[in-house]
Amino acid sequence: MSRAEWQHARNVLCVRLDSLGDVLMCTPAMRAIKGDGPRRVVTLLTSESGAAAARYIPELDGVLAYAAPWMKSERARGAALDADMLSRIAARQFDAAVIFTSYSQSPLPAALLCHMAGIPLRLAHCRENPYLMLSDWVAEAEPDKLIRHEVQRQLDLVAGIGWQSASTGLSFRVPDPALTKVRRLLATHGIGAQDKFILMHPGASAPSRRYPARLWAQVISGLAARRRGSIVLTGEASETGLLDAICDATGARVLSLAGQLDLGQLGAAIQLATVMICNNTGPAHIAAALGTPLVDLYALTNPQHTPWQVAHRLLFHDVPCRFCYKSLCPEGHNDCLSKLEPMRVVHAVCSLMDQAPGRQSTSDRLPWPARGA
Repeated sequence: MSRAEWQHARNVLCVRLDSLGDVLMCTPAMRAIKGDGPRRVVTLLTSESGAAAARYIPELDGVLAYAAPWMKSERARGAALDADMLSRIAARQFDAAVIFTSYSQSPLPAALLCHMAGIPLRLAHCRENPYLMLSDWVAEAEPDKLIRHEVQRQLDLVAGIGWQSASTGLSFRVPDPALTKVRRLLATHGIGAQDKFILMHPGASAPSRRYPARLWAQVISGLAARRRGSIVLTGEASETGLLDAICDATGARVLSLAGQLDLGQLGAAIQLATVMICNNTGPAHIAAALGTPLVDLYALTNPQHTPWQVAHRLLFHDVPCRFCYKSLCPEGHNDCLSKLEPMRVVHAVCSLMDQAPGRQSTSDRLPWPARGA
């Protein structure tokens, strides 16, 4: 790699075509790319879900939303969209592109897109020799030789060309108007600025990463019996039925904000919460970025996305089919979550609420550890 050429790059494209959480786990590497001064312009090429996060990531100067045909999608599409995106990227005259992937993904389709758009410097992890599609590449070592946290993987990639940052926390900046709105919303339901409350986010995009609704209800009942604070549920409008089912199954007083918050306001609610409970999903990484103590109900679909640099409890039930990388449980039982006892969740929340501020911790260790977690 020629570090000198990369250091002179002023207009850089970051490519991460996955969802919100994946983009957030790239933010420390984006910070390293951005550097200390204002001269380098950083643009993100990402999915619609990832693009929604861009306005809350201060390291980014722009965003391009792209439904890439080599990524998972439920929508039919035509090749004209790809030609249009190629033209849009070429028009930006980027000096360099950094392609972020998980080790199960190939960077080559994105590399070809960037090559055809005339971007002279192109960097990624790659399993096979990319020849001219990448100007610089790091041979893929995962999972055969090591397993890294997703954040560490991306930091290591850009460190190879000399881009590093002293700060390695995740980025998510909550707008002041969002904080004001959420404070007022909570106050109308009797939750004041000094009151403790527990935020629960029961949804997840993949069914394999969802803790069952009946068990969420038991967690709520257990926490209500201990009177540790108000309980607030959040979720998208499409998850209203899920949140209603959880509320109906418990006799406790619960505030549901399903469909009432945009992403910035969800971030505000997470920032204001005393403790958050959620599945392994995007809002877990928002909590990590904001420093909100987190109980992560961690489906064993992969080992790389544990909470990063935040006080937390990582809870799961170990299974022999761990790390399947599937959105639907291939065994049909979801035992890694469905066998996680609600009282373990209750005890984890209480221990975090009693823990000294600033202390980081985990209560369970993954059977296949991820370095850097």
